Amino acid sequence: MRLPFLPTLFFICCLFGCSEVSEVKTLRLAHGLDITHPVHQGMVRLSELVEEKSNGKLEVRIYPSGQLGSERECLELLQIGSLDITKVSAAVMENFVPTYEVLGLPYIFKSREHSYEVLDGPIGDELLEQGSKYRLRGLCFYDAGSRSFYTKKPIKNPEDLTGLKIRVQRSKTAVEMVNHMGAAPTPIPWGELYTALQQGVVDGAENNPPSFYFSRHYEVCKYYSINEHTTVPDVLLIGTNTWKRLSEQERKWISEAAKESARFQRVVWNKSEKECLEKMIEEGVEVSYPDKAPFSTKIEAMFDKYSGREDFVELIERIRNSDRKPSLSLKL
Repeated sequence: MRLPFLPTLFFICCLFGCSEVSEVKTLRLAHGLDITHPVHQGMVRLSELVEEKSNGKLEVRIYPSGQLGSERECLELLQIGSLDITKVSAAVMENFVPTYEVLGLPYIFKSREHSYEVLDGPIGDELLEQGSKYRLRGLCFYDAGSRSFYTKKPIKNPEDLTGLKIRVQRSKTAVEMVNHMGAAPTPIPWGELYTALQQGVVDGAENNPPSFYFSRHYEVCKYYSINEHTTVPDVLLIGTNTWKRLSEQERKWISEAAKESARFQRVVWNKSEKECLEKMIEEGVEVSYPDKAPFSTKIEAMFDKYSGREDFVELIERIRNSDRKPSLSLKL
């Protein structure tokens, strides 16, 4: 006789169940990297930390491999509030926040450790904050290593680049750098690069070891010349529209998780970089370490254009003279 009560009980359970589910706030994070990439692993750690810190009240759902668009498209989605978080290269950010241009200058950093000192200190904090004016609030920097040339022929000095078409990111600084080194810069979306290399649209590209290996570009380009011309970090960003909707507690969870995930990601990156170099050699790639001095000399004129911009001159000098100890070391 009590059977008619079951549907009602079921409805109530569903109602309370839905209410519980609705209390979980979900933030969508989109980026263009493959799930095997060490930077993706940093974002996975971010998601785990947010869930831990919030006891499941806040979650970050990740959409990798360009599922929601290119880097530029994801930034634009952030600006209009249609996406919550994204990861892009600082080179792409300079098209939205001009000051980021400084991070793409060739040989601006003396070493990887020097880049950590800058990015973990006041300069890094200032850069992350400056994006807020463009509705792109920075959360942290992820290590993206140093970028070097990979091509279909050996590159032992800048002269070997003469006449080659080299893929670059959509960054005026990257375009200018490759021009100064004697090659023809060709901006091509990352997702289209493998085919462009295969079909001869470009003769090579420049990137870090994990990106070169995980993209399988080594199947086309058998020469990797580690001249480390730039050390451009990746940037994790949250849209200001999303940031304003978060409570103070939720902001704290996100901020803390971002910094901790950056620490974790550096360790993962360091390990992955070594492994990828070993694996690409096993795949028949010739890895060389040319003298950096001739490459550095070629791009010196790039700094001259900033002579009339006191703010940039000051920023460049602050970076070059930075001697602050890093707060995010390679040790967990």
